Amino acid sequence: MQQAIFRNRWLPFLLLLPTLIILVLFLYYPMVDTFRLSFFKAAPNGLDLTYIGLDNFKHLLDPQIVTTESGSLQINGEYIFILGRSLLFAVLIVVGGLGLSLAVAMLANQKLHGIRIYRTLLIWPYAISPAIVGVVFLFMFNPAGAITFVWNALFHVRPNWLGDPVLTPMLIIMASIWKNLGYNVIFYLAGLQNIGGDLIEAAAIDGANSWECFWKIVFPLLSPFTLFLLVTNLTYSFFDIFGTVDVLGGPGNNSTNILIYNLYTDLQTNHSTGLAAAQSVLLFTLVAVITIVQFRSNEQRVYYGA
Repeated sequence: MQQAIFRNRWLPFLLLLPTLIILVLFLYYPMVDTFRLSFFKAAPNGLDLTYIGLDNFKHLLDPQIVTTESGSLQINGEYIFILGRSLLFAVLIVVGGLGLSLAVAMLANQKLHGIRIYRTLLIWPYAISPAIVGVVFLFMFNPAGAITFVWNALFHVRPNWLGDPVLTPMLIIMASIWKNLGYNVIFYLAGLQNIGGDLIEAAAIDGANSWECFWKIVFPLLSPFTLFLLVTNLTYSFFDIFGTVDVLGGPGNNSTNILIYNLYTDLQTNHSTGLAAAQSVLLFTLVAVITIVQFRSNEQRVYYGA
């Protein structure tokens, strides 16, 4: 590869200047300012700031044991419960999404007539924004929706999909998995098509069945794709499902209140800028730590090449 040579030493920096300006204004400055605001308590107008140190973080992470009217003890730490709910959402979306995507990719990897059309249809959902996904599921699962109509015809009951504390989170998880299905299938399908058939044939000759071939040959060779998709799906499950939660869960539905939505509520509804900034820092730290742990724990089990 031939290296570019510039006669003027400042020309490369000049060419990079528009990109650097955009990154500084819309990425680096907001990120640094968010860290700064997490140590302050802001007035509702957002202008008057009072330095309070780590009080915002203590308020979020320090659960207090209070005595109820009946005399029993109860842990008053709403943010801890929201954190646990968000982790549960993330686990179900990531594990369920990757498992279903791999199964669909295995089916889409078959040599069938018109398979390219099927693959294209599988990829389409990824082009839809999370908010639109929420609207689609809202129309299907509302009391007059198609799914509710069919369910009532079969079982003579109309589930409260959008108001039940169990069904609504399940609906959001289903919508989130469906939204990211095409993205995951693309990568798994590319990985499956790069696996040579010689390895499978050799294992079959040695007496391995289809299940053993998958777990001992195909799945290990897909580990680079799985690691990448673990990270991207984890980020998606914590940040990008906000639109889906807002449409299907929305205000007042505590069973769907996850970290990113609670952050939005504190900022836009409660006007607690400092508290929202502290939540942003905690959410960023949580996702970063989980990502690092994934890389550290999986790097010995990732196989690059056959």
